[in-house]
Amino acid sequence: MSPFLLILFAQELRPNLPPIPTYEVHRTAKPPRIDGHLDDGTWQVAKPIVFVFPWDAQTGKKQRTVAKLAWDNDYLYVAYECDDTDITALHTLPDDPTYKDDAVEIFIAPPKVKNLYFGLEMNARAVLYDYLYAFPQRLFKNYDLRGVQLAAQIRGTLNLGGDQDQGWNLELAIPWRAFADLTDQPVPKPGDRWIANLNRWDGTEPNRRLSQWSDSGQLKPNPHYPDRFGQLVFVE
Repeated sequence: MSPFLLILFAQELRPNLPPIPTYEVHRTAKPPRIDGHLDDGTWQVAKPIVFVFPWDAQTGKKQRTVAKLAWDNDYLYVAYECDDTDITALHTLPDDPTYKDDAVEIFIAPPKVKNLYFGLEMNARAVLYDYLYAFPQRLFKNYDLRGVQLAAQIRGTLNLGGDQDQGWNLELAIPWRAFADLTDQPVPKPGDRWIANLNRWDGTEPNRRLSQWSDSGQLKPNPHYPDRFGQLVFVE
């Protein structure tokens, strides 16, 4: 892609965007159990991130999503709590297109890495689609992040329309060693800043909605724009 086309792409943003958010990721003394229940002490003290709804033209429900993050020397921990009155997740195999289901995502990269990040997209079954994205030229779908742990917990019935579900949780642990291909220092130090965005795809077509931590600014619903990713600051 030519530099001219990249400039045009960067200009395709909505006006009056909010500031890029910052989140302090606190070190946890006791790792959470990756079971999807979110009752560990780590999540009781972690500050919540409430997702926003950037695209009013979408017809899906505006259902609340809260995410929390923590870290230790081995893993980055992420928890999602999703309100959902009709939980749908049809894809069951690793690297299936989970983003077509009720799904949550994290896009993340260490410092000094430009337009290259990992994507992890996980449906309500805890099925993972992971990749490396050299944005915007190429998405490497066959790239696998080893050692990732994840679990989901559903409050309702899966793939059964007509009843009233309550929601679902997803819990995730990403080993720092997975970032060794992107940086010589994959374990962050207190004060380090990484870029990341957290997203949720909710509902199925044609009634579907994308919500996010940091508004990507795109004219149409699209979470991929690393210049608008939020800042993760690692603290003790």
